Amino acid sequence: MSMEKQSPIQCLILGSGPAGYTAAIYAARAGLRPVLYTGSQPGGQLTITTEVENFPGYPEGIMGPEMMENFRKQAERFQTDIRYGLATGVDFSKRPFKITIDESEEIFAETVIISTGASAKWLGLESEQRLNGHGVSACAVCDGFFFKGQDVAIVGGGDTACEEAAYLSKICNKVYMLVRRDELRASRIMQKRVLNAPNIEVLFNHSTVEILGEDSVSGILVKDHLSGEEKTLNVTGFFVAIGHKPNTDIFKNWLDMDESGYLITTPGTTQTKIPGVFAAGDAQDKVYRQAVTAAGTGCMAALEAERFLAAEEAGAE
Repeated sequence: MSMEKQSPIQCLILGSGPAGYTAAIYAARAGLRPVLYTGSQPGGQLTITTEVENFPGYPEGIMGPEMMENFRKQAERFQTDIRYGLATGVDFSKRPFKITIDESEEIFAETVIISTGASAKWLGLESEQRLNGHGVSACAVCDGFFFKGQDVAIVGGGDTACEEAAYLSKICNKVYMLVRRDELRASRIMQKRVLNAPNIEVLFNHSTVEILGEDSVSGILVKDHLSGEEKTLNVTGFFVAIGHKPNTDIFKNWLDMDESGYLITTPGTTQTKIPGVFAAGDAQDKVYRQAVTAAGTGCMAALEAERFLAAEEAGAE
C-alpha cells in the first residue's frame, strides 16, 4: 500500500503546460504541497513551438521550450513535487480520489487539478506518421523555417490553418492549401489574408490520399472530390492544421464534456461537476487556447482548490 493512501496528496496536478505549472506555483505558495505529474509531453504543446512573442514579460520573445523550463524551475522553487508519469485512470466516486499512474501505481488525492491539455489531430495516414518529423509537421510556426524557399502544402480550413498558411507564404515559395469543403471556416479577416496572398493556392473540395516519399516528403497525392481525379503535388513539406483534441478520455465516465471532449466547468470558475475536481488550460478551453489564458485558469484552479480545502477544514472544526 502506498504511503499516499494513509496521507493523501492535498493537491494533485495532472499536466505540465502553462496551466499545470501556474497551478503548482500558486498551490505550493499556499502551502498545499502539490504533486504534479508531467503527462506524456512534459512542458506541453509549447515545447514543440519555437518563438513565443505574445506572452507578457518577454519583450524580445522567448523560445517555447525555454519558457516551459522557466515555469518548471519556478514551480520547483516553491517545493512542488514534480514527477514523470501519465494518469491512465481515475476513480472520482469518493474522496480521497483515486488516480492510476502509468497503469500500475495508485495514488490518492483530496483535490485534483486537471491540466492535461490538448494534442494536434492527424489525418490518420500511415505515411503521415512514418514521415512525421521528416517533412510532415503539425506546427508550421515551429517547422516552417526548414522549408524556406520550397513548395509546401497545408491541410485545414479554419483559423489555425489560415494563420499557418499565411505564415508559410512569407518564407516558402508556394503554399497549397487543401480544404475538404467548398469554403473556409476561418474568420473573414483570415480568409482575406489567405485568398489575397499571391503564392497561396487554395484547393477546395480536395483531400489527401497519400504522402509520397521514402525518407522525406517528395510530394502528395490529392483527390478532387468533384471530378474524382487524383493528381500529385510536388511539395517537400506537409503541414496538418485540422484542430486539436483535448486529452480528457480518462475522465469520460466522471465529468461533463462537450462533443469534442473539452471539459465543462461552472462559468467563471474552473470547478467541474465533482466538488474538489478542477479543470484548467486547453483541456477545458476551446476558444482561446493561449499560453497566457491557460496560465490564468491554472491560477484560478489553485485558488479554488485552496478555498475548497480551507472551507472543509473550517467545517470540520
